[in-house]
Parts: sequence; structure tokens; C-alpha cells
Amino acid sequence: MSAPAAPPPPAAPGDAAPDPRPLVISVCGTFLKKEMRSIYRQVTGLQRVRTIVYTQTVENASQFPVPALTRMTKLHHRTKGNFLLRFWYKYVVRQWPPPIQINKYVGPCHPYDMPDLLRADQPALAHIYYGHKAVRFLGMLRDWGGPWIVSFHGVDAAKFLDQPGYLESLQEVFAEAELVLARSRSLLDRLQRLGCPAEKLRLNPTPIPMAHLPAISRSAPADGAWRLVQACRLIPKKGILTTLTAFSQVLKTFPNARYILCGTGPQEDELRQHAADLGIADHVEFLGWVSGDKLLSQLNAAHIFLHPSELTEDEDQEGIPNSMLEAMATGLPIVATLHGGIPEAVTDGVSGLLVAEKSPADLASALLRVMADPALWQQLSQGAATEVRQQFEAERQVAHLEDLYFEAISRAAARQSAAVS
Repeated sequence: MSAPAAPPPPAAPGDAAPDPRPLVISVCGTFLKKEMRSIYRQVTGLQRVRTIVYTQTVENASQFPVPALTRMTKLHHRTKGNFLLRFWYKYVVRQWPPPIQINKYVGPCHPYDMPDLLRADQPALAHIYYGHKAVRFLGMLRDWGGPWIVSFHGVDAAKFLDQPGYLESLQEVFAEAELVLARSRSLLDRLQRLGCPAEKLRLNPTPIPMAHLPAISRSAPADGAWRLVQACRLIPKKGILTTLTAFSQVLKTFPNARYILCGTGPQEDELRQHAADLGIADHVEFLGWVSGDKLLSQLNAAHIFLHPSELTEDEDQEGIPNSMLEAMATGLPIVATLHGGIPEAVTDGVSGLLVAEKSPADLASALLRVMADPALWQQLSQGAATEVRQQFEAERQVAHLEDLYFEAISRAAARQSAAVS
């Protein structure tokens, strides 16, 4: 591992004093997809450390501005387009990435210039967002030689596990990272089952900006025109087919109810067809992607927030859904499933009702129970606003992340000192 960076030189007269805070590089493959707002809150909320974002792809730059962002340069090597050379290194000598020689330099072939960027910026630590990206970047992190941590957010705990050799590569990530973070305790348990040492695992809850999501006073609709809202990507893990089937049962008791779905995704056509087949299309609103003030308006106008997540065939599992936490902050009762990290945020009977996965009957029963009992609905509303503030307040969680950064830096320094002595 490389030696710690030398302290910065003293400022010249008239120059601004150098920032004494440690530098942490935030590495995110795409910065930033709209559904990754929690990462933006972490990166921009840091106070005790500085950060530069490294990314492969820039998206929505105007929506997610940051003070310092570096787009990594993709490198093209002599193996590109040369099938025989790639086959030789990959399957005959089994040296992949292959070595390269540029003038007098001989070293590993990397897909991006990350090692050079890290050596130039001399950070105290790198934070790799998403486990599968850490697998992708592992060779480059080794080449750099500095300390790094990785955070898992849900799907990345299962992604690519069916590929030969991937689990072994993931376990190398566990072995070499200073710390391994996850959004929920259920995800931490899963990472431990995959081979991560328990002493490296740390909880990294989602930060929710409560000041921007005030709890509001609501009244149950006297005419039965309940507004049930769900905000998510339209993918199987979100359980929307189950929601639609359950909602068709709810309409038999509350024919004026409406289901508002905020989001886009590959399942949209299937969901629209399912709503039509159930004969409830006139009661379902597909709003497309909604964020910021528009999403807040939908939450404030709603009466119940739905999130019946379910484990998919490829074992895609939820962490703790950000949209659900935001809904709780506004005082929306939650009706969701006993899935992933959801029970860590929603206490059954206190801030919402939780039912079994993939059960339209159970989901409909829970909805009808809340809708038929205004006192219970008010109780769950107050419980949701209180519980989310106790666990996920943004400033507290970003400060906790900074504590983990300093812990990782100290661990690396102690290990390096022990190696020298």
C-alpha cells in the first residue's frame, strides 16, 4: 500500500489556506440516475471531509450539481478488437486484465484511468458505490494501493452471482475493502452469508432531509375517495402486479378510491395491460417519473403509501426504499411487505401494516383495515412521521457516514504501521 500523502505546503501570502479536511473520492458508475437521490444527499452533505466524484457516465448534471466531478477516461488497449490476443490472455495464460507496456512502464491493463487519477488526487480514502462496481474496479484499486470502502444498496448484493467466478471476485472485494457498508441489516446479513467478515460490516442508513419533507395534517376522505400512492421503478421487485390485483378487491368496498403510480420502467406495458384486464384502468393513474416538488405534491395529496416489495426469481432484494421513507416523513401510513429492510423502517401496527410477499389477498385486507378505521389511519400516520425521524434524519446519517470514513482511514493507517514495524 502506498504511503500516506504528504501534508500540503503552507499557503503563499495572499493565497487561500489549503483545506485541511481529508479527501474522500466518491466513485459512482453513473452520476447520477434520478432514482439515486440518496447518494446525492450523502455526497453533498459531507462536512468533515472533502470529496471529488469519479464517474464513468454523467447523467442529469443540472439536476445533481457537485463542486468537483471527474469523468474517468476509458482506455483502449491493444487487445480491443483482437480476438486471438484476448483469447490468449484470458483463457490460455489466464492473465486478465493483460499486462501492457508503454515506453518503460509495464503494468496491468485497466479499462479506465482511475489509478492515475487517484495517485494525482492523493485521497485519504475512496468510497465505491455499489458492490458490482467494486468488483469491476478491483484491479484498478489494487494498482492504486490506497484504502477504500464499498457500499451495497440492494440489487448489487445479488447482481451477477450467476456468472462463473463472480462470487469469488466479490469475496476478494470483501477481503480487501477496509469496511463494507449496507443500507439495511437484512442486507448486512446477506453479505455475511456471501462471505464478508462480520467485523467489516457497517450499517449505512439512507439519509432523508426531514426539513424538506414536513409532516402534514390529513383528514380521511368522507366520500371514500382514498388516494393510494406508490413511487418506484416499474420492475418486478416492487410488487406492482400484486398491488393492482389487491386494489381491484379494495374497489369493491371503496369504489371512489384511486391508485396513483409514480415511476417508469420496463414493466409499464405489462402493468397497464393488467389494470385493463382487471377492469380497473379508470381508477389507476400512471404518472411517469415524478420527483422533487411534484412528488411531494403527490405524497401530500395521498392518504396511504404502498410498497409491497417481493423477492424476484433472480433474488433481487430491496434494501430500504427511499420513496417509502420520504412518504413516512410527510406522515403517510405505510402498507407494505415483510421484505428486505422494510421491517427495519416500518414497525407493524405503529407506522404501517406489513403483510406477506406476493399475497394480493393479504395486501387488500391490510388496506381495507386501515381505510375502514380512521382512528387507526391517524395513529399510523403519526407513527410514520415519528419513526422515520428517529432513524433516518439526513444530518445524523451523513455524520455517521463520516465516522465510518474516519474509522476506515484509521484502520488502514494502523495496518500499514503494523506492517512497517
